[in-house]
Amino acid sequence: VSLLKIASAVAVGLPLVVYLAQDSLIFYRQPLAEARRAEIARRIPAATEVTLASADGTKLRGWLVRSQGVERAPLVLYFGGNAEEASYMLESVGDPLRGETPAVAWLIVNYRGYGASEGSPSERTLVADALTLYDHAAKLPGVDADRVVAFGRSLGSGIAVQLAAHRPVRAVILVSPFDSLAAVAKRYYWYLPVDWMLKHRFDSIALAPTLKQPLLCLIAERDEVIPPVHGERLFDAWGGTKRKMVLQEAGHNSTDAHPMFWPAIREFLLKGNL
Repeated sequence: VSLLKIASAVAVGLPLVVYLAQDSLIFYRQPLAEARRAEIARRIPAATEVTLASADGTKLRGWLVRSQGVERAPLVLYFGGNAEEASYMLESVGDPLRGETPAVAWLIVNYRGYGASEGSPSERTLVADALTLYDHAAKLPGVDADRVVAFGRSLGSGIAVQLAAHRPVRAVILVSPFDSLAAVAKRYYWYLPVDWMLKHRFDSIALAPTLKQPLLCLIAERDEVIPPVHGERLFDAWGGTKRKMVLQEAGHNSTDAHPMFWPAIREFLLKGNL
């Protein structure tokens, strides 16, 4: 009887605990220290701080890196990983594309609850914020509204896909993407009723066949967080023109260090998709 009671408690209690904890498991918020903010202002003068109000009034904070010497430049909207403070990308976005024609601007904004952005993240609010960012970016002086690109990494791939489904982005770049969060979660929580429990589904594969924008899909060969098969499935389902690159030997958090990472992005952005 005691063993039966213990088993019953585990059967009921474990799913409940995971259900209640899923927000913190999916959205691993990262702060922005004031020292880091000051360092950015000092070391990366091309990055201008921006503050935007989301549809519900939540203030989102990040940076705009303008292109140099181009009257109407394309712009990349960046959506990062679930444990990423987005200023991380500021170290990279200048040099890889500098000197190319056309130049590219970047809008890099922390998710709500991350960095200095207010609020709490969820699938619904992050997707709504992405729409707000696109609408703002399309009206920026010096930005060509017809050449806005969605760039999503890991969790951000799910947001970039939904943005592409609701706004006329010019092209999509996905790094370490997944078909759906439910499919990935089932690998880790095979013993739980994931389909019933998951609040934030990020079901990219359901939208992929309807999307006609050009896609660059970068998959880490040794991705220990999102196994490559999930990115492969999303790529296969994509409805538009597409290019896939498997980054040999790369893991989930080492894609940027791969020698083909930035060259592939540069070629995609500057040779035919903008």
